[in-house]
Amino acid sequence: MKAEAAGRDGPLSTRRPSGLPGRVLERLSDGLWRSPRALILLLVVPPALWLGIVYLGSLFALLAQSFFSIDEFSGMIDRELTLRTYAELLRPANLDIIVRTVTMAASVTIAAAIIGFPVAFYAARFARGHWKALFYLGVMLPLWSSYLVKVYAWKLILAKEGILNWLFETLHLSWLLNAWLALPGIGGHSLSVSWTGTFLVFLYVWLPFMILPVQAALERIPASVLEASSDLGAHPWQTFRQVVLPLALPGLIAGSIFTFSLTLGDYIVPQIVGTSARMIGQAVYQFQGTAGNIPLAAAFAVVPIAIMGLYLWVAKRKGAFDAL
Repeated sequence: MKAEAAGRDGPLSTRRPSGLPGRVLERLSDGLWRSPRALILLLVVPPALWLGIVYLGSLFALLAQSFFSIDEFSGMIDRELTLRTYAELLRPANLDIIVRTVTMAASVTIAAAIIGFPVAFYAARFARGHWKALFYLGVMLPLWSSYLVKVYAWKLILAKEGILNWLFETLHLSWLLNAWLALPGIGGHSLSVSWTGTFLVFLYVWLPFMILPVQAALERIPASVLEASSDLGAHPWQTFRQVVLPLALPGLIAGSIFTFSLTLGDYIVPQIVGTSARMIGQAVYQFQGTAGNIPLAAAFAVVPIAIMGLYLWVAKRKGAFDAL
């Protein structure tokens, strides 16, 4: 019996870790198994520290820089805390940049919601099998290509010699395009150097970020709810306004956060397609690079953060996130 016991214990004893490191790892494994909270902390703390140091730390550094100013005589950064840099944002030229950027972001968001909602509704309610797979492929395929390639492709499409101008000429609608380009503010020599072209490129680039959240929200609406609304005598417009739209609001809010915030901070699209008038992203890039005015660049960078913080606060107060 002792021999059998020794035979049974022998192989077990050889499986145990030998040496100090092995015993430490064994005790650590036993401790984590007995304390799931410690295991969760061990998994969460490293990425949380990374997020806090790299992301939040850079934001706080940016915020601190915005309270400095540039000495007008030496051009050096004066590290005395002041609000003078934020007061410079209220100058007509800088305020025009902020208003122009917010207007563009709001226009792109509204247009993306108007175009994306019917597409998402069809995909959620009517597309099945291969058609739904084709929908996902069509929406996500542009996301697989390079961002710069898409922007430069659109610059060629919108150019004076581009395919869009050729299409208007073929349909004998050049007069309509020329009349639109003659409008002050949104027109230009061609679509590639106008705010209309900038708007179209922004809409194309960020449209998938509106369609996918809305489609996911519409997927969660039970078909029985729509049938009950119809059985109770509601017209299709009443069903959409009082049933579908409120239930799809979380998806619209999520999509608007993507499209609005991404347009606010983008500087590549208006740099390649559009006029010489700047947006916030271009102002940040130029002030911290060419001009060397880091405090003013930081103050401009704080503007989108403040706008998005205010937007999220208002949306939360209105209960837009209750269904998320």
